Amino acid sequence: MDSKKFSMFFGDVPVFTIPGRTFPVDVLWSKTPCEDYVDSAVKQILSIHVTQGEGDILVFMTGQEDIETTCATVEERIKQLGSSAPPLTLLPIYSQLPSDMQAKIFEKADKGSRKCIIATNIAETSLTVDGILYVIDTGYCKLKVYNPRVGMDSLQVTPISKANANQRSGRAGRTGPGRCYRLYTESAYKHELMDNNIPEIQRTNLSNVVLNLKSMGIENLLDFDFMDPPPQDNILNSMYQLWVLGALDDSGKITELGQKMAEFPLDPPLSKMVIIGEKLGCADDIVTVVSMLSIPSVFYRPKGAEEESDASREKFFVPESDHLTLLHIYQQWKINQFSSQWCAEHFIHVKAMRKVREIRGQLLDIMKQHHMKIESCGSNWDLIRKAITSSYFHHSAKIKGIGEYVNMRNGMPCFLHPTSALYGLGYAPDYIVYHELVMTSKEYMQVVTAVDAQWLAEMGPMFFSIKKSLKDKKRKLDKIEDKIEDINEKDKDKDENDNQKEILENPIKKIGNKLLSTSTSVVTSSNNSNSTNKSKEKTTSNNPRKTKRFGL
Repeated sequence: MDSKKFSMFFGDVPVFTIPGRTFPVDVLWSKTPCEDYVDSAVKQILSIHVTQGEGDILVFMTGQEDIETTCATVEERIKQLGSSAPPLTLLPIYSQLPSDMQAKIFEKADKGSRKCIIATNIAETSLTVDGILYVIDTGYCKLKVYNPRVGMDSLQVTPISKANANQRSGRAGRTGPGRCYRLYTESAYKHELMDNNIPEIQRTNLSNVVLNLKSMGIENLLDFDFMDPPPQDNILNSMYQLWVLGALDDSGKITELGQKMAEFPLDPPLSKMVIIGEKLGCADDIVTVVSMLSIPSVFYRPKGAEEESDASREKFFVPESDHLTLLHIYQQWKINQFSSQWCAEHFIHVKAMRKVREIRGQLLDIMKQHHMKIESCGSNWDLIRKAITSSYFHHSAKIKGIGEYVNMRNGMPCFLHPTSALYGLGYAPDYIVYHELVMTSKEYMQVVTAVDAQWLAEMGPMFFSIKKSLKDKKRKLDKIEDKIEDINEKDKDKDENDNQKEILENPIKKIGNKLLSTSTSVVTSSNNSNSTNKSKEKTTSNNPRKTKRFGL
């Protein structure tokens, strides 16, 4: 933490520094830049294990994939060394690992064996493990960065800061003198690394922050005294998102709906989903879905049991909706008496599910305080999907090819994630909405639900409308002509005197003229529409409604 910045922000208040007990750490640098930090880390692990004395090893990697690759490579090379190498216990740790497996890093290694913990930056500050004397710092970490122009989060592998590097090296000096092997040059540390990480407020979606500030009566956000002012584009984009959801009016002031949304400690789309869920009579179900969305994935894929984990996940799939799949998982856990054993059998994080139950209880308490109805729609899941559409119509996509969609607002290609219930269905829904768009190997939509085109037009009229095709209009015209012919046919079959015929003919002429007039109107309308699409109905994206510049 940059204590000087905090001191200046709060009026040059004094800073108290409480030193912890640390031992000296010898920092060793790479002579040349590493082309492959995973391979370099593997070589350094083996070098320490074979040549250095007692002491456990801590390796910093970027994420789960790199950690598992490192573990597999080290295991393979240890086997190649045979009996000449002493035993080495490899212990991965990352956020998606079950808590019982994470706890193994605190257990002492067997006599004559050495522990090697391979971790993400979670081990920089959150954990302190006794016995660590060797640290290997790859110099990289993963950061989640939000792009306001396309509304997409991306997980980027980026160089760490000097503050991170110092924190990592300090892990080697907790219980005795240690060594830190930095897999980058001293020159890179001095001249290429930033002093501190980019503050999170400058690289994330600010919709929740903006809504909270607006609910407190703060209107001029661009002049607000942030400790680390976020980019102007991020603020403007967040205000636009809130306007789309109905939380802000055309002048940028908070609406009645926005005030209600601010009562919930949730992202704005999730808050609106709860409010609309109450109106549709499915608030109890929506609160469960929202609670499940408020935590990382509840599933885990342990090494060596990937197929079993995937098969277990598929048992819960609700066709055409990942949101309903999440609801189904919670309902099954509840039916099984919130059992931790049940979670273990289905490769589900029990701690994550308990957190879901806690969040759900908190949201229900808020609803009760505001006298909101808490009802379940039972098996009428269309109501739930409609409530989801009300919050994510601006995150909609249309089918383009097998497994490929295009964003309906900006035309950007996006893909179903392999873990989605819609992935591999055998067919792809025409229209979907998604919870978030994340860039990894490509643009993946996460937590997806198939929706009706009519719902998009109803919930997002500023973006979408339903247009009738020419074929549909011709069908209506044919029905009108058939009706006229039917009336005339009945008239011919009647054998009545001239007076009776005259009585009947006049109404027929009036009806015919009226219907013909209507059919001409339809033809004219269809000709003017320039519609050549053969489908019955089509959802089309209109130009966004032009409004006044937001009041900042």
